[in-house]
Parts: sequence; structure tokens; C-alpha cells
Amino acid sequence: MLPAIFGLSGPRLTEDEQAFFRDTNPAGYILFARNLDNPQQLRALTDALRNLAGRDDLPILIDQEGGRIARLGPPHWRAWPAAAALAGLSDSPASTDLDRAIARVQCNYEALGLELAAMGINVTCAPVLDVPQPDAHDIIGDRAFASAPEIVAKLGRACLAGLQLAGVAGVIKHIPGHGRALSDSHESLPRVIASERDLAADCAPFIELADASMAMTAHVIYEAWDPEHCASVSARVIREQIRGRMGFDGLLISDDLDMKALSGGIAARATAVLAAGCDIALNCWGRLDDMKLIAEQVPAMTPEAASRLTRACARLHLTQASSALSARIDALVARRESLV
Repeated sequence: MLPAIFGLSGPRLTEDEQAFFRDTNPAGYILFARNLDNPQQLRALTDALRNLAGRDDLPILIDQEGGRIARLGPPHWRAWPAAAALAGLSDSPASTDLDRAIARVQCNYEALGLELAAMGINVTCAPVLDVPQPDAHDIIGDRAFASAPEIVAKLGRACLAGLQLAGVAGVIKHIPGHGRALSDSHESLPRVIASERDLAADCAPFIELADASMAMTAHVIYEAWDPEHCASVSARVIREQIRGRMGFDGLLISDDLDMKALSGGIAARATAVLAAGCDIALNCWGRLDDMKLIAEQVPAMTPEAASRLTRACARLHLTQASSALSARIDALVARRESLV
């Protein structure tokens, strides 16, 4: 199996994509707006991917956080709130307010997960566990639940629990923390100069949720840990911080290889994240020539990565769209609103 998750070029598999994916057997796929026309088309696409792979537990990912990061939306799918709006908390909420927020978050993500599962999507790249700082770039902003690490951890746990009830896995991100970055890693390479002591706050939610099945790395340099390499390509950060200090032993996926924080050719980037200790290289844009270069140069998936992938996919399950499912989602949304 190829240690890569690939994007697709459009709403249907091309003949060339089918042949390439059949030959290379990537670990999974990720979908974007260009792949989505309507519910019937989307479920046909995800069914086609599973049939091609011959794996019922094939991970099919999407960025469906809510708010400004939502690939599915009206008119065919529901609009979901951003994490901060959903939490609706001060930095020091009363215990009853926090309890209601926890219940609200779990209801929301169970409903969101059921909508995904009906479309054949079983993994969403959420929750964001980054702890935003006041002077940081707003690429995280309201995607974070709160600015207090302990609240981020509690609401992140509720998000994962809700998704799990729907049979969907969440991907915690962006480990070890993007909240201090002064730039957007889509556009440039952020460099965080905070001390190791200050970085403890960034790490705290990831430590609390170290039992999550999947995580996505940050394309960010942390000078206190490795002043030369961003986390995604730093063997030191992955070994000492993510796997060691944080204790994360789930499936570690790189952030998108096409982001401008990384340098070099696309195949070199894929090789670098895998060599550093990521289990999976994520390539989102669906460009077949790029995917072929990656497939030609990266090694086969390691036994450790294969084991983590199997564990991460063990509890995934799908459902079929129906009036009963829609009513269940509506009831969860109504329950969420009653907790405001």
C-alpha cells in the first residue's frame, strides 16, 4: 500500500485515475469542492473509490470543520457553525456553561458526522486543537474552540466523541500547534520563537487527546525544538515531541504537500515527511502527474504505519441517506440549539 492520501481532479473518476489508483493502492483519498456536485453524485464517487480499492474501511477524508472551513454546504447539505461560535464560551466559563458547551459540541459533530457518513465519507479533518494567541495570524482564528488550552481539550474530546457516534473519525490538527504562527503556512513557512515553556500551552490539548486515532502535522518551525525544519519534516519534533512528549501513537498524516511552507519538488516533499516520521503524505490537488511522481519515489508503507492505519479505520462505518437519518440529524441539531 502506498503511504499517501490523494485528491481527485473532479466529481467523477477519470479512466487514467482509475488505472493509477488501482496500480498504486493509496492509503486513502481526500475530497474538495471540485469533487462535489450533489448527494447522489458524491455517494456514487465514494462508492466507486471503495469498489476500486476493495476495502470497506477505506478512509475518505474531507475538511468539514464548520464555519469557513466546510466543503459541503447549502443547498444540498447543512451549514455548520465554526468551532468558536459553537463553543460560545468566555476564557473562564462557569462549570454549567462548559457542560452545556460540551454537550452542544458533541451533538453538533454527531449530526455533522452522520451527514458525512451518508455521503460515504468516514473521516473529517477536525477538530482544530490549536490554541490561538492574540498576535497570531488569523488562519486559525474562529476555527479554534477557545484560547484556553483546557477548554480546547474538553471541547475537542466532545467533537471526537460525537463523530465516533456517527461512525466517523476525526483528525486532530495541527500537531504540535499552529496557534502562535504569525503567517499562514499555505502561503509561507511560519517560524515560532516561543520558549519550550510557552509551547507547553500549545501542546496541552494534544497531550490530552493523544489517544485520538489520527492527527495532522503543522508546517511550522518551532525554534525551541528544531530551528531548521518545520514539524512535518522534522524527525526530531516527531520523535521527541509528537511521539515522545505528547504520547501520540495514532496515524500521523502530514498537512498538504502543496502548501508553500514546504520547499522542493512534490516527490521530495512526500519523501521528506515520510522520512521524518509521518505515516502518510497528504497530496490534495488531484494532479495526476504529481501523484505519479510521488508513487515512483516514496517507499512502501511501513508495518508500523499499516498497523496504525488499521487501528484508525477499525471503528468507521457508513450509512445510507434516508428520511429516518435526516430526522435524526434534525433532532441532534435541535438538541444543540436547545443548549445555547
